[in-house]
Amino acid sequence: QVQLVESGGGLVQAGGSLRLSCACSGRTFSTLVMGWFRQAPGEERELVAATSRSGDGTYYTASAKGRFTISRDNAKNTVYLQMNSLRSEDTALYFCAASTFWAVTPTTTRYDYWGQGTQVTVSS
Repeated sequence: QVQLVESGGGLVQAGGSLRLSCACSGRTFSTLVMGWFRQAPGEERELVAATSRSGDGTYYTASAKGRFTISRDNAKNTVYLQMNSLRSEDTALYFCAASTFWAVTPTTTRYDYWGQGTQVTVSS
């Protein structure tokens, strides 16, 4: 089945940038809707961004819009999350997720496969 492995997390100062990567294997990548979620301690998991199968359709949560960019390279079976202008409230464990649903969706239960997460910590 699908395996997802995130990388690129780390410690960064407020205002800085990070790029997260998620490598996918076990299924034709271009058939999957891909999303990035995050979860801070004591809080619910939330969708940050998602991208359609082709990459031409995207969804962003309000706090991410204008600062984060989701993209995918189907030739490399990889989805990225470019995070700019980071804030302390962006600190969380970030998860890559894949969905077999036909369209981009912010609904957590629509995502069938999950990575182990990569930690992003923003200092201020």
